[in-house]
Amino acid sequence: MEQVVNIEPIAPLDQAAIAQAQQRQNQLTKPQGALGQLEALSIQLAGIRQQCPPTIQKPIIIVAAADHGVTESGVSAYPSSVTAQMVANFLAGGAAVSVLARHAGAELLIVDAGVQTAISSSAPNFRSEWLGAGTKNLAIEPVMSQAQAQSALARGIALAHELADAGHDLIALGEMGIGNTTAAACLTAIYCQQAAATVTGHGTGVQSEQYQHKIAVVAQAVARVGENIDGLGPLIEVGGFEIGILAGIIVGAAQRRVAILLDGFITTAAALVAQALAPQAIEYCIAAHCGAEPGHRIALQQLGLRPLLQLDLRLGEGSGAALAIPLLQAACKILGEMATFASAQVDTANS
Repeated sequence: MEQVVNIEPIAPLDQAAIAQAQQRQNQLTKPQGALGQLEALSIQLAGIRQQCPPTIQKPIIIVAAADHGVTESGVSAYPSSVTAQMVANFLAGGAAVSVLARHAGAELLIVDAGVQTAISSSAPNFRSEWLGAGTKNLAIEPVMSQAQAQSALARGIALAHELADAGHDLIALGEMGIGNTTAAACLTAIYCQQAAATVTGHGTGVQSEQYQHKIAVVAQAVARVGENIDGLGPLIEVGGFEIGILAGIIVGAAQRRVAILLDGFITTAAALVAQALAPQAIEYCIAAHCGAEPGHRIALQQLGLRPLLQLDLRLGEGSGAALAIPLLQAACKILGEMATFASAQVDTANS
């Protein structure tokens, strides 16, 4: 089944800025490559932002929340009610990502993509992009309609454009949704052509028999969908409202040359959706970390992304992305503020 989406073109990274950044890296007072991934990161950011050195001055973290019908199949250690409760916690400033966003000096925007009971809030860092009262159960039927999938993608693209126009130069992605590791495992199994047992993890902490049941649910959903699926098809069949909006944000940010910082397994699954629809968008993505979910590593390999951190995180929310924001800023400052061999009057390596 093919579901075609028309997406405006995404420009490649600016090769002149990349060459300039690489040349400057080679002149800085250090052995070439001594700062490892920070060097490659600064060069990528120069290509994204079309400037050398690049800067990150107005980062924002988006947490998209939605419920999942598959929770009725017993795949999570927590009830669906926790999704709305955690949204309230985000808005009150008490969640892990709330703390880490403050620490990183990043704005935090909470998006209701489809929480079971629509969130009503006048908080300035909240917006509703509500697509429905959670998805249907992926184990037995498509989780959303084509219209809902199209709307999720369009809303995400529009939101990314809005944030770019407001001056945000880094968009970090986070999510909240009980049951969404099951959706992410299904998407990863489909896009990466992997077995359910290979990509399914413990999520919120399910163990033993419940974990084996979760694997069986993922296998059942993937078998139901079959192999002949493309475009928006995987999102319609086994995705999530928040995953669709996040995929749209990735595409929209890339269209506006804004760097995208992925968090954990679910945001990386959203990147798989974006890659299927607009492959060039992944050039604008940076992987904050590789978490404890086994499918996360597989999805990152499919995307060709190397994570910055390895901390065994499995919380989601954008927590890992928040931790990585200072690393991106440090990479930019190293490129812009370090002395060169010539300016510092330091001898270069023997030829």
